Amino acid sequence: MIKQFTAVVFGTLLGAQSVAADQIEINMSLIFQETELLTQELMKVTDKIRERTDGDVDIRVFPGGQLPTYKDNLEQVVNGADWIAVEDLTYVGDYVPDFGALAGPMLYDTYDEYLAMMDTDLVADLTAQAEEKGIKILNADYMFGFRHMITNKPIATPADLEGMKIRVPGSQIFISTLGAMGASPQSLPFTETYSGVQQGVVDGLEGSILTMYSTKMYEVAKVMSMTKHFLGTVGIYISPKVWDKLTPEQQVIVNEEFAAGAVSNTENLVKLDEEYRGKLEELGVTFVEADTAAFSELTASVYTEFPAWTSDIRTVIGAELDKIRGN
Repeated sequence: MIKQFTAVVFGTLLGAQSVAADQIEINMSLIFQETELLTQELMKVTDKIRERTDGDVDIRVFPGGQLPTYKDNLEQVVNGADWIAVEDLTYVGDYVPDFGALAGPMLYDTYDEYLAMMDTDLVADLTAQAEEKGIKILNADYMFGFRHMITNKPIATPADLEGMKIRVPGSQIFISTLGAMGASPQSLPFTETYSGVQQGVVDGLEGSILTMYSTKMYEVAKVMSMTKHFLGTVGIYISPKVWDKLTPEQQVIVNEEFAAGAVSNTENLVKLDEEYRGKLEELGVTFVEADTAAFSELTASVYTEFPAWTSDIRTVIGAELDKIRGN
């Protein structure tokens, strides 16, 4: 059907090249493992796109860092490769700085608040700026959970975290945030984190309920303190040049399926948060409620540590959140 549609519209202009133009193979790179919820949801999305386009849009998913990830991932998009990058918003912040602030510490209380933020004029304006830089954001509604402290000691207040060596990704916003919260942030490859906690190289790590369960960190760390210091989210990014290779009908299909996938991901995330918390409790993990207001006050300074961000960006984001919360 799509081949016929494209041939009618473009056949006269492109002649024999129109058949080749109908078919496009796109690599999707992400750091998440194949067994993780977010990867599973994206694989379902790409299967559906392949089915609905009769195989003409073939997005091949490469999980677990098989292809370049993080900054190198987004660079592929900016360079115009047949590529989709799945990364958190901070990497778009390298091109549109204030995007990084949307992934800043202690912003969101619920998943719905984040989804509502993605629908604001503020984010629409930043999204348009990103496209001018060579990054089309197909969807930014994919989440993988709030991040908390995973240790062997309850952390209810900042005083409890003081001086603890906590593993963080090698990202400045993570390092700055954990430092502001009172910890001693330690950048360590995730593959070395289990043994690092086991051997006392670090006192713990920060991560989601799903991460703690799926990586079996509960075997070496028995306390999860619910700090909610970050909400784990990712965007789906493609080059505008690659996007323009798709027919209008294909573009509609791609947008529809990524939107449906985000809804499914959120619904399953909520279920798994509850299910995995129950399983972790059965495995001997203790959950501790943390003083999030105290940690929020300490991490406010993080928003001043990035000179490229708008000076009052925390206030701007806070005003949007107040509207979302009906304050």
